[in-house]
Parts: sequence; structure tokens; C-alpha cells
Amino acid sequence: MPILQVNNIYKSFGQTKVLDDISFSLERGQALAIIGSSGSGKTTLLRCLNFLETPDAGTITVNGETLFNAADRGSTSDAEIRKKRLHFGMVFQSFHLFPQYTALENVMLAGLMLAKERPDYKKNKKEIHEEIEHAAIGLLEKMSLEGRMSHYPHQLSGGQQQRVAIARALALQPDILCFDEPTSALDPELTGEVLRVIRSLADQHTTMIIVTHEMAFARDVADHILFMDGGVIVEEGTPAELFENTQNDRTRAFLSRFSQNS
Repeated sequence: MPILQVNNIYKSFGQTKVLDDISFSLERGQALAIIGSSGSGKTTLLRCLNFLETPDAGTITVNGETLFNAADRGSTSDAEIRKKRLHFGMVFQSFHLFPQYTALENVMLAGLMLAKERPDYKKNKKEIHEEIEHAAIGLLEKMSLEGRMSHYPHQLSGGQQQRVAIARALALQPDILCFDEPTSALDPELTGEVLRVIRSLADQHTTMIIVTHEMAFARDVADHILFMDGGVIVEEGTPAELFENTQNDRTRAFLSRFSQNS
């Protein structure tokens, strides 16, 4: 059974249809890349998965649990939405770190907030904090940020900030890690830093969805690729199928533009 099943998702903003009958699945341990021109609906799709936007129609199922069904919205309380978001770890284009917290505190923050809801929190507060801190330190070490844990975001390079953001997204052990063009705000040298981290996560069979304009990276890392244009999935397949045996003229034209610009 796929870890993620998305069926017939539609989303409009006013009269503008942004997602038009989007359906796909993702297997556990696979990396899915979503490519396409700006405005094709890629980011909106990720935001719908993470409940930052509400689809107009369709269903979203994770691990056999239906998280969203437009025909039966169920509870829409903040607490219920937060619970649903725990299935997804989100890494944004522009880091979105809290400037008043250190790198370590940024990674610990969500865990500490959730810990306060535990019935044993008051009794075991010290041990719970130590456990969360230990896990956060391990994640930052995994990101090669051993010497930057006490630094604030403004003291970090863009690549370092994005690696903190990745550690933060991993902190709650989500089912699926989502990247929304994670290198678009970085120069080429720092882009390499972040792509190496994502490549390492793929090697460890982390389940991921990666929205990216890095075609060579998508081809090398993804198990499956979706090409979106005009709010629809135009073509999908393995990297070899999409890049070497393209079936759709729109896909071919898009890949040709990137080949000319590289």
C-alpha cells in the first residue's frame, strides 16, 4: 500500500484554477520529484498536502488514513490540522527560521510545544527536555552543523540556514519530507551543500517529495518524476522514462528549455 495516495485534487483561487484533477501515489522510501515551470501549481500542491491550503475537492490519504476528504471535511479545528501536519515535514524556499532562536532552539521548538500536551509533561519536564535536545543535536550533527548550534539565523549562511530547516523538518519524524524548491534562494556553492544533504537522505530511503528546478538533481535522485504544467500532471514516470523517452510535447519543450539554459 502506498504511504501517500492523492486523488482528484482541485484548487482554485477565485476564477483561477491552480490544480486540476491531481492524482498520484508515493511508495514508502521513495523520492518523488515534481518539476514544471513557475506557476504550474507545484507549490500549491505541496501546500495542500501540508494543510496550508484547503483543496476544493479530492482526497489525501497517508498510511491508509484519510486526512482530507472534500466530501466529508470533518473537524477543521487548529488542533486537528496540527495533528494532520505531523505526517509531513516541510522545508520552504526561504528557510523561515525564527530569528530570536538559535539553530538548536529552532530544531527543538516544535517538539517542546508538543511535549507540553503530554500528560506526564509536568512530572518529567527535565527528562523530556533533555530527550528533545539530544535528538535535535543529533540532527544538526547529521547536517554537519556541530559548530553552529548556538548561532542565530543571521549568523549563518543561506546553506546553513536551510540545513537547520531540514533538521527542523525531520525533528518530529514525519512520514513524508517535503521540499519546496529548497535551493532557489541560494547561490551555486550553497546550492551544492543543500543538494548533498537531500541526496544523503535519499540514499537512506527517506520518503520525500521534492519540488525543484534542478533537472540534473531530479534525474539523479528521484525514483519517480511528475511534470506539471497549467495545474495538471502532463506526464510522469521514472527519470529514464521522462528524460530519455519523453512522450508529451509539452514535457519535451520544457526539458529542452532547461537544456539550453544549462
